[in-house]
Amino acid sequence: MGMPRGQKIDLEALQARRLEAADLLGEGLSQAEVARRLKVSRESVRRWAGQSHSRLRALRPMGRKSKLTEPAREGVRTALLAGPKAAGFATELWTLPRVRQLITQRTGLRFSTVHVWRILGQLGFSPQRPAGRARERDEAKIAAWKSQEWPRIKKKPGGSGGRSSSSTKVD
Repeated sequence: MGMPRGQKIDLEALQARRLEAADLLGEGLSQAEVARRLKVSRESVRRWAGQSHSRLRALRPMGRKSKLTEPAREGVRTALLAGPKAAGFATELWTLPRVRQLITQRTGLRFSTVHVWRILGQLGFSPQRPAGRARERDEAKIAAWKSQEWPRIKKKPGGSGGRSSSSTKVD
């Protein structure tokens, strides 16, 4: 079943739940009752019942150990914050292929584009779009047009409104 999408696994909470299950089992409660009280499956309680207390106490991270070490991860973060031009790219726009190339240059590790996306999420970056504005844009002229010309051009509700030429409109 796992955690809901986007929710992080709290290893301390999992450990506390396992230890509470061990305590309840030690008090003589049935595995089914412990499962109901802790809102877990009976299979989990059965598995915990077969383990020693020291093994239940162990905090173990889930999944494979990351190839990208914490110092390397921070180096990538620093390079990303410095900007693409500092990394030797022609424009100030990060793309996934560029980030992938940066990670390969910095660490020697090659990741798929999908995994680069995950790494960026772990580093706290989110997708951004540059504002598509012309360099020649004159904000003062735009503000003047909006305040003077637009009200003059904008349609105003009509008064009398002549007869409709539509044959479906009832008079």
